[in-house]
Amino acid sequence: MTVEETIAHRRAYRSLDPVLDPERYIEPLMHAAQLSPSCFNHQPWHYICVYEPGRLEAMKSVLSDGNKWAHDASMIIAVCTKKEDDCVIYDREYYLFDTGLATAFLILRATDLGLVAHPIAGYSPRRTREVLGISDEYQVITLVIIGRHAKSLKPSLSEQQKKRESVRPERKPFSVFVHHNSFTTEESNG
Repeated sequence: MTVEETIAHRRAYRSLDPVLDPERYIEPLMHAAQLSPSCFNHQPWHYICVYEPGRLEAMKSVLSDGNKWAHDASMIIAVCTKKEDDCVIYDREYYLFDTGLATAFLILRATDLGLVAHPIAGYSPRRTREVLGISDEYQVITLVIIGRHAKSLKPSLSEQQKKRESVRPERKPFSVFVHHNSFTTEESNG
């Protein structure tokens, strides 16, 4: 796939089938993250790749009820960082931005490899730290759920989630988020 095709193909699917030997994908996914740009090349990101069945079972306890579909994950990647590991230039803190860029590279590489890599917000950071032994100094930004897109809908999905599986959610038009030469919003124009 070209980069454009990979971007277009990427979807946050929830209906997942297992990935055989998920450990074999760690190196190509982490290599993509490793090549991501970061402020002064600090590379502040940390990824905890959870694929061992007992650990995956423990990770189910960190998920919100709306993310029960993620119980079908073959791997869960916890994304962590801390401010002190990256640039702080005056009032600009880069650690979240840089870690987000690296995670986007990882997600696109997963898509290129035929995987679903679905980042979620519905989890307990505190519980994730406990399960994975992450110290409080690190911010757990997201969990990336890894699997294969299932050909049929899984019963763990809610009715709303089932609808979202078949149609790509509508995206905002350029006119809402692209600004030419100065920042304007509908509120400032009205």
